[in-house]
Amino acid sequence: MTDILMPALSPTMEEGVLAKWSIKVGDKVAAGDVIAEIETDKATMEVEAVDEGVVTEILVPAGTEGVKVNSPIARLQTDGETARPVAAPTAPAPASPASPAPSAAPVAAPKPAAAGARIFASPLARRLAAQKGVDLAALKGTGPHGRIIAADIAAATPGPPRAAPPAAAAAPRQILSLEQMGIAPGSYDLVPLDGMRRTIARRLTDSFRDVPHFPLNIDLEIDRLLDARTRINGALEARKIKVSVNDLVIKAVAAALKVVPEANASFTPEGIALHHHADIAVAVAIDGGLITPILRAAEDRSLADIAVRMKDLAERARTRKLKPEEYQGGTFSISNLGMMGIRSFASILNEPQGCILSVGAGEKRPVVRGDQLAVATVMSVTLTCDHRVVDGAIGARFLAAFKGFIEDPVTLLA
Repeated sequence: MTDILMPALSPTMEEGVLAKWSIKVGDKVAAGDVIAEIETDKATMEVEAVDEGVVTEILVPAGTEGVKVNSPIARLQTDGETARPVAAPTAPAPASPASPAPSAAPVAAPKPAAAGARIFASPLARRLAAQKGVDLAALKGTGPHGRIIAADIAAATPGPPRAAPPAAAAAPRQILSLEQMGIAPGSYDLVPLDGMRRTIARRLTDSFRDVPHFPLNIDLEIDRLLDARTRINGALEARKIKVSVNDLVIKAVAAALKVVPEANASFTPEGIALHHHADIAVAVAIDGGLITPILRAAEDRSLADIAVRMKDLAERARTRKLKPEEYQGGTFSISNLGMMGIRSFASILNEPQGCILSVGAGEKRPVVRGDQLAVATVMSVTLTCDHRVVDGAIGARFLAAFKGFIEDPVTLLA
């Protein structure tokens, strides 16, 4: 038998929801056939078979949450295999007193696997072997095609006990229950954490705790930007394309990163990575959390292309239909809450990106021009920087370039 394992659909995936089976027991599947739908913390994705055979068991029912990566979820009977019937146990026949019991047949010593050779073993057998200290390479499997199974581990001689894991440097912070903090049971409704919320909680806690960060704030006058947007949308009306303020912000960020490439960077243990392209991750609110689809090489895209592409990414993000490569690997993030009336805010860094720009609402405010008081539409933005990569001077230069593009939008079209 061949186990079908819960796949890792992204580098950070640890568990997921087995949302739907597309197969049933008795179905014959071929490599490449869609067999299930898996929900990760970011998207719902179809899973294809990698082996061919007949489905003999469904181990994890549809709708099961918290299925660990690499755990068996179904089994296939591959070509050339026959199902092994389970024999009913029978009582041993009484030995004749006149004849001695037959001696056990000698058991051949297992043939060790050749050095460097691939060892075929079931996931359960591998876990049991690690627990008992059994060397898989020294075993000869009794499963199909010589595969090492759990029974082989049970019959093997245990090795030396495994060394205890090193003690943790510090105990994790204990989170008190609501009752311990004085909130009465029954006075609230508890909504269980799904995979997305767990991942958001873990990653943002790690980022806020471990990354030295600081904010830089600036106000921008956007009346000329709004006028330019009206004229641009008029020119694009025949193509049924509508450019948003957020699309113009994306274009301005990408242009500013070309002027100040040091802000388009990530910290690594080996050094500072200066990215060749402005791959802009844009926060999109969805049910249960948020996701950051990525606009690749934004510096080379027209405003019309940015508008069309972002509309498509946002729509598929809300239905959790993005592919992992469409939301992983950005170099700079934008979070815009202006459409919700938020005037100013600061965001938590989205590692490994060195910066995230928080965009507030445009609103009429008094401004001073020379010695005169005037009224302008002003938008506040905050740049949160990873101080290991982007120091205050680099951040200030980026914001100065960004301000120039926003307040003189003709330069975005040059």
